[in-house]
Amino acid sequence: MRVLFTTWAWPSHLYALVPLAWACRAAGHEVLIAGQPELHDDIVRTGLPAARVGHDVDAAGLVRGYLLPSAAVPAPVAPAGPEGRGPRAMRMFHAHADSMVDDLTALARDWRADLVVYEPTALAGPIAAAAAGVPAARLLYGTDLLLRARGLLPEVLAPLAERNGVGAFDPFGAVTVDPCPDEFQVPVDYRRLPMRYVPFNGSGAGPSLPAPAPGRRRVVVTWGHTMAKLSPAHFLAPQAALAAHGADTDVVLAVSSEQLPLLGDLPEDITVTVDAPLHLLLTDADLVVSHGGAGTVLTTLQAGLPLLLVPQLPDHAGHSARVLAVGAGEVLSRDEAEPERMRAEVRRLLDSEHERKAARRLRERNLQRPAPADLVADLEELADH
Repeated sequence: MRVLFTTWAWPSHLYALVPLAWACRAAGHEVLIAGQPELHDDIVRTGLPAARVGHDVDAAGLVRGYLLPSAAVPAPVAPAGPEGRGPRAMRMFHAHADSMVDDLTALARDWRADLVVYEPTALAGPIAAAAAGVPAARLLYGTDLLLRARGLLPEVLAPLAERNGVGAFDPFGAVTVDPCPDEFQVPVDYRRLPMRYVPFNGSGAGPSLPAPAPGRRRVVVTWGHTMAKLSPAHFLAPQAALAAHGADTDVVLAVSSEQLPLLGDLPEDITVTVDAPLHLLLTDADLVVSHGGAGTVLTTLQAGLPLLLVPQLPDHAGHSARVLAVGAGEVLSRDEAEPERMRAEVRRLLDSEHERKAARRLRERNLQRPAPADLVADLEELADH
C-alpha cells in the first residue's frame, strides 16, 4: 500500500501526522509526506520521505489576521480572501489548498497512491484523493474545530475541485482518525477511528534534567512555535516563566532557537531548554503553562498533567475551552494574564488535586485507545475498498 500524507507548511500540523505515518512505514507500506516547499526540511527531519507540492503562502501573515482582540493588542484586520468565500478561517485554508491542490493531485496520480491521509485544514488532500480515485482519511490533530464549517466546505472548495476534474466529494473524507479521548472531543456524527495520542514534538535530543529536589515542584513553560512568529508581543513565555518562578518551584522554559533572543533577563535558576521535544520534558513536571496549541495540550494531557493556558488564537481558544470543560486546567484571556494573576493561578493549580485528577483520567482514557500501529489494518481495508 502507498500512503500519501499531506499538510500545509505549519510544523505542528506535520507533527500530528508523524506517528501514524511511521506506523504505516513500520508495517511495510510505502509512505510519502507532501507539503509546501517551506515545510520540506521539517518533513525530512522526521525521517520519512518528503515531496514538495505547490508554492509557499504567507501563513504567518494569514494567521496574524485571526488574533483574538484584547486591550493589550489592537483588533486584527481581516485578511483578504478569495472572492470573499466563507468565514475568514475558510479563506486561509482555501489559500493553502489553492497553492497545493494541482501538484498534489498530479503527485497522487503519478506516485500511484492507494490512500491519502490529510490533517483537517489541508483541504487539498480530499480533492487530490478524489481526483486520483482513491479514498481519503482525515487525521485530526486535536478537537474537531472544523465541524461547524462542514456544510460550507463543498462550496468553498468547488472551484479547486472542478479545476482538477472532481465533481461531488466529501471534504471530511471516508473516515476521520481521532486522537482525542472522547471526553475531550466535541460531539460528532461521522465515522471515526479512535487512535491513542502518541506525541511527536519534533526531532531533537532530550536534555538531562535531574528530578526536582524533595519538596520542590516543577513547572514547564512553553509557547509553541506559532505566537513568536506572529509578533514578540504575543510571545508570553518569559512572563509566564517569571510568574511560575518561586522559592519551592523549579521552572523549565522550553523554547526554539529562534525564540532565544526574545527571552530577556531571567533568573539563573530558570532552566532554558532549546529545541527539545516537549514530551521529554514532562517526566517530573507538575504543571504546564502554555498558549493552548493542540499539540501542547494533548502532549500534556497524555502525560497526565494539568494546564494553565493563555490562548490568543481561535483554535487555541477552542482547545483551551475543552481543557476547561473536562476540568483539567485553567484558562486566562490575554488581558487577564497579568503577572500577579498568573502567579496566583500557578500556585492554585500546583496545590489543587481536582485538575490533576482530571488530567490523569484523560491520560488513562488515552492509553485505552488503539495505538497508531493498530490502525494500519483499518487503513489497509479502506484502501482495498
